Amino acid sequence: MPELRRDPVIGRWVIVASSRGKRPSSFEPAQDYQEGGSCPFCPGSEERTPNEILAYYNTGREKNKPGWWVRVVPNKFPALEIEGDLARAGDGLYDKMNGMGAHEVIIETPNHDQAIHEMDLKKLEDVFWAFRDRILDLSKDPRLEYILVFKNHGAAAGASLKHPHSQLMALPMVPIRVKQEAAGAKSYFEYKERCVYCDIIRQESQSKIRVVAQNKDFIAFAPFASRSPFELWVMPLRHYSDFQDIQKTEVTSLAEMMKNVLGRHHAVLDNPPFNYILHTGPLRSQKQPHTHWYIEIIPKLSRQAGFEQGTGFYINTMPPEDAAQFLRDASQL
Repeated sequence: MPELRRDPVIGRWVIVASSRGKRPSSFEPAQDYQEGGSCPFCPGSEERTPNEILAYYNTGREKNKPGWWVRVVPNKFPALEIEGDLARAGDGLYDKMNGMGAHEVIIETPNHDQAIHEMDLKKLEDVFWAFRDRILDLSKDPRLEYILVFKNHGAAAGASLKHPHSQLMALPMVPIRVKQEAAGAKSYFEYKERCVYCDIIRQESQSKIRVVAQNKDFIAFAPFASRSPFELWVMPLRHYSDFQDIQKTEVTSLAEMMKNVLGRHHAVLDNPPFNYILHTGPLRSQKQPHTHWYIEIIPKLSRQAGFEQGTGFYINTMPPEDAAQFLRDASQL
């Protein structure tokens, strides 16, 4: 089983997952995908993945067979495992526990080469419904404290398979970055009695210089202190802290927005590798007045070097105002 180890200085937890390990000679720079051979995520290869947890399909389809349009399976090489207990223990001054949690793969489409901005709107809506369904189901497990949904697109962004997919990891603790964001938002709320994210949305909507797109439920903008070129935040205009509280009409608006902005990234940056990350509230502290869920989209156009690693500072060579202008103009390219 994987193991969780806590850094005693800053309280950061690390997953030590030997089952995902490599030999030293295998640690190489990211390479482009190698085509050829059958894809385990394509229809007809269902037996090559663990049994599905969730699937959306037409009536009459047999489980773990073709005919689905969204399919969720456990990760074949999980960083965390759902079986067992935490078994918290000390090792001198160090703290550790079993690597208990969940690690799942959301296969977003049966089409091997289909990007998000190319997907049918209704099918993309079901990807976000799958996120919600899995968060709601896993939140019933009292051992779990936080659920992160994320997507790696492209080898440089950490994806090992080309077939469109995202991942979910459920953790037995709240990650330190999530705690830091919540603490900052809570401090702002205690001082001003307003949600900092709602204030950001209000200012960005008024100034418009960093806004890329907006619809009736969502706004997409380049954040004022963007850490990397063409970083975007997609935020709901309505204040709520937990993604799983999303409403039906909002799912449609979210799918429209993600197709819009990722299509602009594709046009301006020529299909860049990227990560997107769903920021949502911890499972045991829901409906907080100071937290506000959102999706962070980060094209992998630059690498963290010694300065970033040593200080936590980032050097961004593309001002967010310019990035937003390029993306707003993308439809004219």
